[in-house]
Formats: sequence, structure tokens, C-alpha cells
Amino acid sequence: MNESVVLDVKNLKSHFFTAKGEVPAVDGVSIQVPAGKIIGIVGESGCGKSMTAMSIMGLLRYPGRVVDGTITLDGRDITHLKPKELSQVRGNELSMIFQEPMTSLNPVYPVGVQVREAILLHQKTTKAEAKQRVLDIFQAVGIPEPEKRYYNYPHQLSGGLRQRVMIGMAMVCRPKVMIADEPTTALDVTIEAQILRLMKRLCAEQGTSIILITHNMGVVAEICDYVYVMYAGKVMEQAETFELFEHTKHPYTQGLLKSIPRLDEKADRLYTIEGVVPNLLHLPKGCSFCTRCDQAQERCFTEKPGLYAAADGHGVRCLKYESGVKMDGE
Repeated sequence: MNESVVLDVKNLKSHFFTAKGEVPAVDGVSIQVPAGKIIGIVGESGCGKSMTAMSIMGLLRYPGRVVDGTITLDGRDITHLKPKELSQVRGNELSMIFQEPMTSLNPVYPVGVQVREAILLHQKTTKAEAKQRVLDIFQAVGIPEPEKRYYNYPHQLSGGLRQRVMIGMAMVCRPKVMIADEPTTALDVTIEAQILRLMKRLCAEQGTSIILITHNMGVVAEICDYVYVMYAGKVMEQAETFELFEHTKHPYTQGLLKSIPRLDEKADRLYTIEGVVPNLLHLPKGCSFCTRCDQAQERCFTEKPGLYAAADGHGVRCLKYESGVKMDGE
């Protein structure tokens, strides 16, 4: 990626310290987010996508913590900011849409008041001006009758409207980067399409970069400019979206794509990747995917692969591509 990078995550490691041992939930992840672009992080449940987002946001709580790596936002290292300093960054320069808006919104306050508080917390303005900005952002995200919805409580709104409120709250301070963690999981396909179009439009209009966390490869193909595929806390493959789908390299990514039902193919049963994501306390000695890989060789069980450059901007964590140069952060 040659564009100006607004968020640069290098060799991020976040571990959980439990009674059974140290769990490497995020194990050396490096991500670059260019200004005004949509970056996808994709993978199965339990692969470390959300933990990566929580680490970037500084929201990890005991027994988890960031043990290594750097997080640079617009040239400023925010990795180990004090809570008060970090609270000024979150919501203002760096925001997040959580997976389930019903549990993210306070049930005892009107949604408009909650969005207004985000403005008052980070920017110097009057309550009247802040309210008008809330009404403007509600209109921008497609919420009908903004004045009426301003005083609605979360339980009075549909799932789609609640998600629009969350997007409005995340975008109202015009952050540099917005992280969206499975923002359409609980929505039907019609509302999902509307929300994705909305995010893409706001990204273009406000210049905000978006990190989209999802397990849905179709969503990635729809709106992402660049994709990181994660497995067991590591990035297994990364490339521009078209390059990733047209020239898929890693067996894990190939398996994810083959698991998607196709209308032009008839099959007795859907393809599945055998097995499950390994216990992070007992990872294989070699490649973390070797026990599930249908292309694994003997050395895959004993040698850990680096992230190799298989093509310009296309990185693959697989020994088949070890002739390529190791990418930055490896």
C-alpha cells in the first residue's frame, strides 16, 4: 500500500495471563490503514479479530494486556497512553462500532442524548449545538424523523435503527479511524446491504478510514480495499481485495472461499475446513494451521513460517512461499 497511512500497527502482541498459562490471543499482528480506505480483517470465530480491535482501542482488561508492539495513530504512538489521554483519543480520533448495539447503548437514556454526550465529552460546544449535530448525523445515516428518534430509548428502535445510531455515534466527531466489529451480524440481508452502503458513503464523504471485522467474505468483497486474513492470533494472508480473491495463496483462505455456497455449482454437501481453531495454550509446534491443512507437508508440523511476499503487497504465511522476502514486522 502506497497511500498515506493513518493507523500503523506493528508486531502487536496481546496476551491473557490465566491460571492455566499465558494465552497469545494476538501474536505479532501488523496492520496498515491508509487514509480514507476500508480495511477488512476476516477469519473464523476465535481467530483474534476482535482482540486485535480491542487492543487497538485500548479496551483490553485484566487478565489481558498488550505485551509488545506499537500502535501509531496519525504519527502519534498511542500504545501506552494513560487512561485520561486515551479517553481523549477514543471517540474523537479513533472510534468503534460494537457487534451488538442493544448491549452497547445505555437502556435508560434516549439515544440522541447518548450521541450528544460523545460530542460534549470531546469537543467544546453548547448543548444546543451538540443536539443539532446529532440531528444532522441522524439524517446523514438515514434515520427517519430525527427529532422524534432523538428522544427514543434503545428498546423502541429496530435492530437496523440501533445500528445506525451506533454508526452515527462513531462518526459524529469525524474520527480518523473507525473500527466496525461485525456491524451487520444481527441484521437481515436487506438491512445489512443498507448499512454497508452507508459505511462506504460516510468513508468517502468524511475521509474516515474503516477497519471492518467480519467472518463474511462476501462483505469483504463488497466494500473492502485491502484484506487481512487471521488465524490463531496471526495474519495468514494479506493483499488488496481483488488480488486476494483472484490469486488466493494460503490454504486457509482457499478453504474460507470454498466454504461459501455458490449458485452456479451443485454439490451434495458444502465444503468445510476440517477440525477447529486450536487451543492457543497448545498451538502446534510448526504452522498453526498445519493440523487442518489439506496441503500440509511433514516440515509444516515442525517449522514456523514467516509472512512472505508472494507478490507486490501480497503476503502469505506459508512455507510454500519461503523463497519470497519476509515482509515488514516479521
